[in-house]
Amino acid sequence: MGRLKSLPPRLSAPASRLTYLPGDRQAFDRDRDRQGWRRWYKTARWQKLRMSVLVRDMFTCQMAGCGKVEGDTSQLVADHRRAHRGDERLFWDEGNLQCLCKPCHDSTKQRQERRGLA
Repeated sequence: MGRLKSLPPRLSAPASRLTYLPGDRQAFDRDRDRQGWRRWYKTARWQKLRMSVLVRDMFTCQMAGCGKVEGDTSQLVADHRRAHRGDERLFWDEGNLQCLCKPCHDSTKQRQERRGLA
């Protein structure tokens, strides 16, 4: 009795719609940085402004009900009270910035922004 031959595939693999794999943080950051205003966060001017906001707020989270004092500046965020959405005037406005701890920024503040409250 003869052997069965496998049939060649008739369909090619579909092209991926994803520009990066889930969990590929570097690719995600690269794509996100293509927006011009995202590069502002990497400037010395931003680092200086961020530090002045943290000092002004005495390294204390300004979220209502939190008030956490954090000495590790990597755990603090200089957050825009009103989203700038690429508006250069709002981005660099020190009065539009507040000090938040990372947990408040990454959860409470993000939920508020998604709901349109901030």
